[in-house]
Amino acid sequence: MLFTTAAFACAFLPIVLLMFFAAPNPAWAAGWLFAVSMFFYGVWMPQFTLLLAVSIVVNFFIGRRICACVDAGLPGHGWLWCGVVFDLALLGYFKYCNFFLDNLSVLIGANWVHAEIVLPIGISFFTFTQIAFLVDASRGKVHDPRFVHYGLFVTYFPHLIAGPILHHAPMMRQFADSRIYRFNLDSFSVGAIIFSLGLLKKVVLADGISPYADAVFVPVDGGVAPSITEAWLGAVAYTLQLYFDFSGYSDMAIGLSKIFNIELPVNFNSPYRATSIVEFWRRWHISLSSFLRDYLYVALGGNRHGTARRYANLMATMVLGGLWHGASWSFVFWGTLHGIYLIVNHGFRTLSPVSAQPRTGPRAWLGSSGSWLLTMLCVMVAWVFFRAETLGGALRMLDSMIGRHATADPVLLWNAGLAANVGIGWCAVLGMLALIPFNSHRIEQSVRRLLSDRGRVSAAMAGMASTLVLLCVLINTSRQSASAFIYFNF
Repeated sequence: MLFTTAAFACAFLPIVLLMFFAAPNPAWAAGWLFAVSMFFYGVWMPQFTLLLAVSIVVNFFIGRRICACVDAGLPGHGWLWCGVVFDLALLGYFKYCNFFLDNLSVLIGANWVHAEIVLPIGISFFTFTQIAFLVDASRGKVHDPRFVHYGLFVTYFPHLIAGPILHHAPMMRQFADSRIYRFNLDSFSVGAIIFSLGLLKKVVLADGISPYADAVFVPVDGGVAPSITEAWLGAVAYTLQLYFDFSGYSDMAIGLSKIFNIELPVNFNSPYRATSIVEFWRRWHISLSSFLRDYLYVALGGNRHGTARRYANLMATMVLGGLWHGASWSFVFWGTLHGIYLIVNHGFRTLSPVSAQPRTGPRAWLGSSGSWLLTMLCVMVAWVFFRAETLGGALRMLDSMIGRHATADPVLLWNAGLAANVGIGWCAVLGMLALIPFNSHRIEQSVRRLLSDRGRVSAAMAGMASTLVLLCVLINTSRQSASAFIYFNF
């Protein structure tokens, strides 16, 4: 079920909210939210609901065993490895089995037939969420987990499909707080506004610019070389589509949670304003960046064993982060590129400390602008590999972007019934919106200050937000087909 559909906005969400706040006690409300979250997942892929349930039961049992070992002063590493191996085995089979078999068959010259494996939606997110739970349990950060709360923590429908990746402790504290089970008009109003902004990002902005990206990337993957204009327009269009698509989903997840009085972590902080790759990864998909840092980079040794080992750990983390996004060499190359970017960035900072750089004046402005431009160029080149379904397609795009083997006329856009000048206009508008510092997080803070327990203002804002939601849903319903979120594929 998509957040952008009438079925969700006009049927599922109102019923869930009504029953949640009408529940006789917090236990019933938590159980209801757990049950409807399982239903939410099952509507999309009912054949994998049992897989999700088994994954939850197994991880909960192993987590309890780890907690028992920690409470007794014993190492729970054996149970931890059992849980991590179980989770990675499920992820490896469904997501990477055919990828590895294909590459192995090429190496040995075999001609194996593909296994018919369907990728369960959201498996990467609920796998990482549960691995984080097991690791936190081994570190003594998990206390007395309850099955209903744990199941809700994993399946909680606003985040289940595409994140953000959650941590056990902050969610358990919220589920144990009786105040979240009572309706709060201010929280509802703030949540409705953030949800409507996310819906607007997805339905109007991301889906509006997506035809210009698809019109170029699809034929390029088929072997066609675009013109220079088409190549740059396609790359910029996808750069903006991906941002507004995933940022929109994250806003919707956060907004929905606020309606239920639950706080989710901020996942984006104006990443396209970053002036370095290090800063970009502190702003982009923050929950994934934090997970990779805390549970992979640090586990590999981090920066504790010298510069060479640090850079090797950084590269391994980014390559595996790329592979997490999908079973394709394009994703591996995307992760490798960002690993190289980060190593160069850290190396440059070592050779040229920040204190040596001018902080004010024209030189500072030029330096900052140049750093931003270089950062965005690097990010865009990497997004070409992220979007292209083949390495050949990505290389054709980059060749055309630098003027090699490019066609003279923008025939790909013409074939798709699109005008280059309209696409350029779209990119200009969306680019300015992506760069303004007044992002969703700041809008939320401003709205909270404005409300200040003013009941009439809260009701008015809730009404306006609900109207905007219905308008976006109407726009989406009027289209021939509803587009899924990009990160659903990961």
